[in-house]
Amino acid sequence: MPQSLLQGPEVAPPSGVVKHLVIFLHGVGADGGDLIGLSRILAPALPDTQFLSPNAPERFDMAPFGHQWFSLMERSLARMTEGVKTAAPILDAYIDAQRDRFRLKDSDIALVGFSQGTMTALYTALRRGKPLAGVVGFSGALIGAETLAAEARSKFPVCLIHGEADEVVPFGALAHAETALRGHGVEVTAHPRPGIGHGIDEDGLTVAQAFLQRVFGLNG
Repeated sequence: MPQSLLQGPEVAPPSGVVKHLVIFLHGVGADGGDLIGLSRILAPALPDTQFLSPNAPERFDMAPFGHQWFSLMERSLARMTEGVKTAAPILDAYIDAQRDRFRLKDSDIALVGFSQGTMTALYTALRRGKPLAGVVGFSGALIGAETLAAEARSKFPVCLIHGEADEVVPFGALAHAETALRGHGVEVTAHPRPGIGHGIDEDGLTVAQAFLQRVFGLNG
């Protein structure tokens, strides 16, 4: 798919001045509209921030609607790794295009992923030439941990938030990602959410908001 066609809803800052970008990466079977509403909650604490929520590049292959970063029809680690490798250059090009569009630096950009969006965000951002401001990952997992030493090019703060009752992506993925990232020298904060399933709760969003304020230098 042409990389220029990666697009979705956006929310601009009331000031009209863009100093930071938050790019939401939705989960499998959803689209950019699934997460863009979070901007209403985050925006008051993140002045001069543009929110972007692109549709994933592939049509969802298990329903007549929605999008996916890669197929989950076969959920072996090898197939998911192959899938995220295909998605990464598309997301990479999108990040570059948006950075240049708003005349910003890589360090002015943060990714906020959910589920498969978290997998794609971590895989892509760790392999970029310059570090982003940070990555927030809800209910996701780290794919490609075994190749980090050989392939990773950037280090940046990571905030991982995962429901202990997640029925889709096992809660154990949180500890796996935290251990692997710390082993690679990445600053990680991990936040288990008791009683929460595969979703984003209010307290988890508060954690994400504080993290984004910090990595953008907005907390005083």
